[in-house]
Amino acid sequence: MSVHKLHTSDKAESHSADGALLSLRGLGLAVPAGKEWRPLVEEVDLSIGRGEAVGLVGESGSGKSMTARTVLGLTPPGARVTGEIVFDGTPVTGADQRALRALRTRRIAMIFQDPRAHINPVRTIGDFLTEAMIANLEVPAPEAAARAVRLLADVGITDGERRMRQYPHELSGGLLQRVMIASVLAVEPDLVLADEPTTALDVTTQSEVMAILDELRRERGMAMLLITHDLELAAATCDRLAVMYAGRIVETQPATALTSTPRHPYTSGLMLSRPSIDAVVHRLPVIPGRPLAAFEADDGCAFAPRCAHAQGLCHEGRPPVQELDGARVACVRAGELTLQGES
Repeated sequence: MSVHKLHTSDKAESHSADGALLSLRGLGLAVPAGKEWRPLVEEVDLSIGRGEAVGLVGESGSGKSMTARTVLGLTPPGARVTGEIVFDGTPVTGADQRALRALRTRRIAMIFQDPRAHINPVRTIGDFLTEAMIANLEVPAPEAAARAVRLLADVGITDGERRMRQYPHELSGGLLQRVMIASVLAVEPDLVLADEPTTALDVTTQSEVMAILDELRRERGMAMLLITHDLELAAATCDRLAVMYAGRIVETQPATALTSTPRHPYTSGLMLSRPSIDAVVHRLPVIPGRPLAAFEADDGCAFAPRCAHAQGLCHEGRPPVQELDGARVACVRAGELTLQGES
């Protein structure tokens, strides 16, 4: 099913890292493995402006979720974080737990991909929605309950009073994900980190949930980082897209430009492997081989073993990020290749 463009934004074309709400500069994350460090994320540069939606796209294991979790300090035990995380002008890297809790309480909220794993199964939906408002925002319980019912209506859940009395197991996956979105809106954050928010949903419900999230985000002026393996879904929702492979961002472009003119062979491969309602094919093109984690990559381009355009130069070192017609791309052959995107 094709996902149509939900909105357009001039911010995507004129975005600048200066004054960004969130900036990641050379961000790295490594975890201990015996006497060595195993990198999961390396040299990530990414910025999100106020009110902007940015999609972080890539196959499973590319480091997308770990990048988002690192922003909030939700890293594995003993992990080592390098580089800089700056939120609203304030450095976050190395912040203590008290500062991180304050950030999670009001400024940055996260939507997880499996709502059943993050909503207490023995407490009601009402308890889940009102707890943060009462504990963190000091909203009186009756007012918090009334606000929660309004939020449920905002995300398309009718009969809010009855839903507030229900337990998670009584709701479908689509309804629970809407409840999760409502809980995020309750604290009115400046930035939403949406980690695969539609993975467990059918395609129709997926489109509905993303349309609701996008509309509410724009109405409230929130910024969003959407983490997904679905490039087409991200393109329909976001102003800019960043494509991640083996722990590194290999391409960043405005959404429309990236889907029409991809600059990195990996991005082109992702686009071509998507089914289309406009074309009949007997077998979809696939990217050969398997995706690599950051710690599995050698000293050359991590995508080179799977790339049809790889040459000897591609194996000699990590490709530097270069500017090319408004795109940031990490490919030594980007300037000479003509790649195919959506048709």
